[in-house]
Amino acid sequence: MPFEISAYPVLTVLTFWPTAAAFGLAFVKGETAVRRFTLAAALVEVALAWPLTAFQKTDGFQFVELLPWVDDWGLQYFLGVDGISIMMIWLSILTLPVCVLCSWTYIGRRIKEFHVCLLLMTTACVGVFSALDLALFYIFWEALLIPMYLLIAVWGGDDRRYASLKFFLYTLAGSTLLLAAVAALRIEGGTFSIPGLMAENFPFPFQFWVFLAMGIAFAIKVPMFPFHTWLPAAHVQAPSAGSVILAAVLLKMGAYGFLRFSLPLTPAASLYFAPFMIVLSLAAIIYGGAIALGQTDIKKLVAYSSVAHMGFVTLGIFLFSVRGLSGAIMQMLNHGVITGALFMLIGALYERSHSRDISRNLGLGRWLPAFMFFWGLMSLASFGFPGTNGFVGEFLVIAAAFGQTTEIRGVNVPLLGLLTAPGAMLAAAYALKVTLKMAWGQPSSAKGRGWPDLNLREWAYLLLPAFFVIYLGLAPGGVLSTIEPTIAATVETFQSSATELAVSPENPPRAAVETFQSSDAESGLGD
Repeated sequence: MPFEISAYPVLTVLTFWPTAAAFGLAFVKGETAVRRFTLAAALVEVALAWPLTAFQKTDGFQFVELLPWVDDWGLQYFLGVDGISIMMIWLSILTLPVCVLCSWTYIGRRIKEFHVCLLLMTTACVGVFSALDLALFYIFWEALLIPMYLLIAVWGGDDRRYASLKFFLYTLAGSTLLLAAVAALRIEGGTFSIPGLMAENFPFPFQFWVFLAMGIAFAIKVPMFPFHTWLPAAHVQAPSAGSVILAAVLLKMGAYGFLRFSLPLTPAASLYFAPFMIVLSLAAIIYGGAIALGQTDIKKLVAYSSVAHMGFVTLGIFLFSVRGLSGAIMQMLNHGVITGALFMLIGALYERSHSRDISRNLGLGRWLPAFMFFWGLMSLASFGFPGTNGFVGEFLVIAAAFGQTTEIRGVNVPLLGLLTAPGAMLAAAYALKVTLKMAWGQPSSAKGRGWPDLNLREWAYLLLPAFFVIYLGLAPGGVLSTIEPTIAATVETFQSSATELAVSPENPPRAAVETFQSSDAESGLGD
């Protein structure tokens, strides 16, 4: 992909300003002062991102920064964004201030250390989505592990040790496999440069093992079924801000990895494993919805719903079409907005009732109408009600599945796409079930009558996701027009790379690629 070196290092500023603010907290005294300082730093981070609004709707990398780092190892300080990563960076930046606000009274101990973790996580998140050097990407990827582990282990619930250890072990296992893939790509490709590696056509056996290593690492982070078991425990035990960051940003890193590395660097292997990935994605959609339907803990219900929603993301990615990838990225954004807001609402409710059990939070429609307004809006968006942002991503993915007129390596995609229907119905069932009970259920006592409705601070951090739920639901064209040039280029590169590999007789997926090309010609893959 083409790129030009940026004159102003906006990505460096956005990456390391939170770290500078974290060091600045060392000189701030008093709990209220720490909160105000961190909120101010978060708002400054949003203001510093203003140059990103000049992003051009093209397929190349922009705001590129390229400096030599360790010449002997071929390492470079290489940053840049395209249509995919620009959206993830905005999501990361806007998540920080709402996390500070929703933790204002929720966190009552080690206030300074907590906000340091939030700031350091923002640095790592922006770094992951802007890194164009593979080693630099891995450093930021690993840097996320420690602050997220601490958020769960120090400020989590009663079973925080179990949840944090499980999160740590799963993530570490994935990171080890990713490191092996990074080393293999450096040895085989001769560079850590991601654009440079995209220009290579690696042999299929190499692609096979690299995809397998990277794919497991990314599947754990998504998390895909059956690598999902760390997520409900982490969500339930994490504080509200930790759950928001997990839902809004961390889960997107696995899907981003598939988009940034698996499809461009290992196209033939991606196609080879596509049926397996599609089946696992559909399993996640149905399994996550079914398990969520049976939950009595509100937070665990939303956690399992994340497994189902992210199943639509991976399904869209491995359909290899512009429509499917557009739906996947829209679903990534929408899931971050919706589920992040739901976890903030759960945190606000927990501060009042001190329980996440549905049976202890009934009849809120009469006593907490503002709370139930936001909860109802997010619930509707969660199961893809038309007019909300949740509808757009799921619709594009389902349309891409049914628009695939021929098989992908023997898999009848439209037939399997029918399985998204029960997944969508399950989403409506669990979202409406908990919403109806919370709004109009008969409370076991009159205790809830004394709970205050949303205060000004809670309105402030809930209005932002509510705006995006409606705006992206009614006018998604701005986001789609931004991401589609990059997606179209990704799909075109994917097809050409697969074509070149298919002509070599020693490559096992040759027949699969020919089938894929036939599907492209007959159904208009890029439509």
